Amino acid sequence: MLAERSLSHHIPRPVELAYHGGFARVPAKQPCTKHLQADRQQRQWRQASLSTGREGTKRQRVITHSQLAQTEQMFSRTAKKALDINLNPLWYGVIAEIGAGQEVARWFFRVGAAAGTIAKSVSAYDMTISDAAYGAAARYVTRERVQAMLDSEYLQCSLTLRKQRGDNTCFFAFADTVVARAFGKRNECHGWLGIKFQAKPKQEANTIMVHCRMLDATAQQQQEALGVLGVNIVHGALTYGSDHAAIISYLMDDLNRSRMEVDLIDFSGPIYRHVDNRFAALRLVQKRFCDAALFNPQGELQIPQDTLRKKNVMLVRGRFRPFTLLHNDMLMGAAQQFFCGPGATVVGKNASIVAHGDEECVYREDTLVLLEMTTNDMMEGGDLLDWTSDVGIQEDAFIQRIEALSTMGYSVLISNMQRYFECAAYLSTFTRESIVIALGVPSLQQLFKESYYGDLPGGILEGFGRLLKFDLKIYAYPTLDPKTGELLTANNLKVDPSVQKLYEYILDRGTIVAIDDFDQQLLMHGDVSQEVGESIRRGTPDWEKLVPVHVRDQIKTLGLLGYRAFSTAPATGNGLSNTSNGHTQTPARQTAKT
Repeated sequence: MLAERSLSHHIPRPVELAYHGGFARVPAKQPCTKHLQADRQQRQWRQASLSTGREGTKRQRVITHSQLAQTEQMFSRTAKKALDINLNPLWYGVIAEIGAGQEVARWFFRVGAAAGTIAKSVSAYDMTISDAAYGAAARYVTRERVQAMLDSEYLQCSLTLRKQRGDNTCFFAFADTVVARAFGKRNECHGWLGIKFQAKPKQEANTIMVHCRMLDATAQQQQEALGVLGVNIVHGALTYGSDHAAIISYLMDDLNRSRMEVDLIDFSGPIYRHVDNRFAALRLVQKRFCDAALFNPQGELQIPQDTLRKKNVMLVRGRFRPFTLLHNDMLMGAAQQFFCGPGATVVGKNASIVAHGDEECVYREDTLVLLEMTTNDMMEGGDLLDWTSDVGIQEDAFIQRIEALSTMGYSVLISNMQRYFECAAYLSTFTRESIVIALGVPSLQQLFKESYYGDLPGGILEGFGRLLKFDLKIYAYPTLDPKTGELLTANNLKVDPSVQKLYEYILDRGTIVAIDDFDQQLLMHGDVSQEVGESIRRGTPDWEKLVPVHVRDQIKTLGLLGYRAFSTAPATGNGLSNTSNGHTQTPARQTAKT
């Protein structure tokens, strides 16, 4: 009779467990703590394995019913997807993985019937061998690298097998390049995954590219999650084809946000000509596969950790319906105090900390200006984001808004973050430099309403505690009191008496800074965005003097906001473009400052 099979006391050997639709892996029963007994049992197990042909049967006996149910629940969808692909004779291809084992290929091999699907699996871990196969590279975990892997493996597979089976086979190549958790380190763990495939035999190939951040604490857990994500990508591409919405919907099956974040997906090829990747990025945010999507001034989706690395950030949140001269004035006023002018000097050994007079400042070229729009119901003048509705997202309105802000030369952040401390936490994940949030005094008042923090156990104190730990600054743009006409600034603002002392403390510590460079004539218009919208609906040209010229031209060209053609007057406006060089230039004001 076989003794109970305790394996090595160092690492329990995984057990392959058969169940309906595929296989799953569970840990073996915990070994005895006494090393000699464990070694003796291991020798007995090996001897028995050689003398009997019932190893698989014996293995299954140590698995409890609860373990079986848990395993089936965790991995049934992933295993079924891998088996579905293996059993379809239409698909045949290559899997190439670098950086976190061969976890994607392992799923296809473990469920069986992989010989009909996998022509080759490879991992070129050595840099010299990798360069010989895919070309030299300065960095190995990049979009360019995974694209080179896809092109090389797909070309080799399709050319080699084209005569043999090209008439009735859709070839594919899956590749990933990943940096997983290093032993004893807390490094940023992320990866690029992609698939290049034919939708029909002999057709031109299509490509899906995905970037992910791996959030598990151990390399083993990250490898497991990466394998699941890879299977979802392969199954989605080969099963749903041109239905990009379905591919996105099932992208995180058997995963959750505590383990994996997908912040970019890109579709290209003949069957995806109709796909706007900006809207695909919005779907990732909407489904909470990531916290935000970042677009550069050209409207192209970016990886936050690449774009924000070592950058100071100045962020403005709003609806931007449309972007007006008031938004621009807020940015320029904040920039006047945040950016360094002539005569700035470096403080100490840190070149990112610069002094201008008695205050610290940053260089414009080291700073990214972000305009943020949120998919949550954020208040601005009492209105909600107009490109969302009860039935979902209005795709055209969203794309038009992105294009309008891009013409101004700004980077745009689309997020699902409701509170400012969530924005601060998100930005601090990717940069350790200075962060400034510019907002209007009405929004600042909203921050000090206790009802705003009703769902936090610690209420308003918890909210500001989480905000202040990032050592950011809030630049407050003034407004006119709608009842008295008094100028309200951060310095004379009165909030609810119960939190007035808290406000004064945060103001005194320098977290809240009053913007003192502004155009008071613009303030007299009140809600400028509302005035622009009403003027356009009435068919009067008054709105043109309240928006930058690029926004004016786009509204007229695309007929936005219900625009109808009528006689126009010239409009002027400047923007604090992310594509500009050198120090900030303050635009000419229409009136003197107060």
